[in-house]
Amino acid sequence: MNYNNRKFRGRSNTGNGEVGQGTVFTYYQNDDRLWGEYAGGEIRSGHLQGKVHPDGSISFVYHHENVSGELMAGKCHSTPSQDDSGQLLLEESWQWFTGDQSSGHSEIEEIIE
Repeated sequence: MNYNNRKFRGRSNTGNGEVGQGTVFTYYQNDDRLWGEYAGGEIRSGHLQGKVHPDGSISFVYHHENVSGELMAGKCHSTPSQDDSGQLLLEESWQWFTGDQSSGHSEIEEIIE
């Protein structure tokens, strides 16, 4: 699985998450190294750094500033799948390092341009 230069947007999230439908991610990949940028919706600016596993899943840490000016950080594990139309989806299990340190589940979908 290669994520280089792919864009995603928020599709769903649990109530304790900040990523929403207005959040856009851009992923970059070199070998098994993954990094990215994201912004939009409740997030002013964010970055992530992680690894792509042989099965295509991703483990990464992330940090961002939200629109309230808070600095937030956490960890995430994403599992790829495709919907009926062939669109790439990432199902995510994440946990905050900051704030209440709660966990949640979200899904992001590839933006096909």
